[in-house]
Amino acid sequence: MSATGRGAPARSATADREIVISRVIDAPPDLVFEAFTEVRHLSQWWGPEGFSTTTRSFEFRVGGEWDFVMHGPDGTDYAEWISWTEIAPPERIALLHGESPDDPNAFESVLTFEPEGAATRLEMRTVFPTRELRDEAVEKYHAIEGGRQTLDNLAGYVTETVRKGAEG
Repeated sequence: MSATGRGAPARSATADREIVISRVIDAPPDLVFEAFTEVRHLSQWWGPEGFSTTTRSFEFRVGGEWDFVMHGPDGTDYAEWISWTEIAPPERIALLHGESPDDPNAFESVLTFEPEGAATRLEMRTVFPTRELRDEAVEKYHAIEGGRQTLDNLAGYVTETVRKGAEG
């Protein structure tokens, strides 16, 4: 029998398939959360350094989808698809992320937005279907560094938005 409460070892069952990245962002959780809710925000910061994003469709609701293309700095295009599986403003977003809706290698991510004083600790926990897929994401696609750069871009975008709001 397995325990499934707080502090239970259930988390270790996926540890070899996970990537966890966190970042403190100098803005309140509701503002950081909002940066995920509208495509006009996402298109300003999503992706690692040097990447841009073109959205084909976007509907932020449970069961809704974001169909987009990431354009790499070398000109390579990456088809991407996200389906939102849980939305709990402003604390949590869960999603399924792959190349398309029928991608057998799609992975799950949970983003949590925790207040930390006047700032927000954003944690992005990604679980891949297999350890091999996690390792490939890390080695071939530089997922850890790319995830850190993405959260850095988010932090820059959100703190600039806060500054503009304070000045306006």
